[in-house]
Amino acid sequence: MKPYRISGCGSRILDSKFKIQNSKTAGLSVADTVNSATLQLSEAGIANARLDAEALLSHVLRKNRAWIITHGENSLDDASSAIFRDAIGRRTKREPLQYIIGNQEFWGLEFMVTPDVLIPRPETEFIIEAALATIEDRIGPARIIDLCTGSGCIAVSLAKELSGAHVLAIDTSARALLVAKKNAANHGVSDRIRFFEGDLFEPLKQFDMPGQMDLIVSNPPYVRADELDTLQPEVRDFEPEMALIAGPEGTELAKRIIQLAPKYLKKNGALIMEMGLGQAAALRNIAGKTGAYTAPEIIKDLAGIERIMVARKA
Repeated sequence: MKPYRISGCGSRILDSKFKIQNSKTAGLSVADTVNSATLQLSEAGIANARLDAEALLSHVLRKNRAWIITHGENSLDDASSAIFRDAIGRRTKREPLQYIIGNQEFWGLEFMVTPDVLIPRPETEFIIEAALATIEDRIGPARIIDLCTGSGCIAVSLAKELSGAHVLAIDTSARALLVAKKNAANHGVSDRIRFFEGDLFEPLKQFDMPGQMDLIVSNPPYVRADELDTLQPEVRDFEPEMALIAGPEGTELAKRIIQLAPKYLKKNGALIMEMGLGQAAALRNIAGKTGAYTAPEIIKDLAGIERIMVARKA
């Protein structure tokens, strides 16, 4: 998996504000604290040890990273030091930085994340780019389904970009939906996103909506079951397995989405879906066998990996 980007400062592990002492005798300096934490994280096998140490201290002190770098002589009070030591201890056990801080940036927005949801990845932003290229009218009405919504990062980002959009966001996890709802509220789009608990399109059977959707977007689980042990500890041991593992082949969920999506799409509406490494040919073949799509477009990410499939309804 790709390394995560560092987001801004959150507040999940703090219950109150801690003041920074100006006296150098009050405790270790900011610089010494970062250096010591960097060594600990490096010994634990953390690749971006200094960056993580600075991000965690930024979070504890409620200061940005630039402040941490330029105020190395300042001292920490005992309370701040204790909170920081706890955060570093969690990170040495390979708990993801984003779960410790409680947020992750995606599409220029800050999203709350918990162990109930997959941490948004940079490559998933290609779904947003493809969707915006498909919906040219940013203020007109657009009807969208977001399957496997997780943190709601795709649904919320599209609702922010498309002021006339209404999104139906679906996930099998009730706990994930709680996170997604909070993210929608934090970004002021709750009135245009409806959340449903269930398996893929199952919750929509209560509505009569065939052929009404402009877009169906999804970042479904796409890891093979036998690949779980090969993933980074941060992913394997902490992120929700149900958001990662699709089945023995890794394409099980994607196949179902491809086969079911045409029922809901308008003519020329698009299914835009993230996929795993080496899955493009298989998914293109599945789409072709339905007879419902024009030739799918495959979009590569910045690493040159075939990452996104865009299939328009014929």
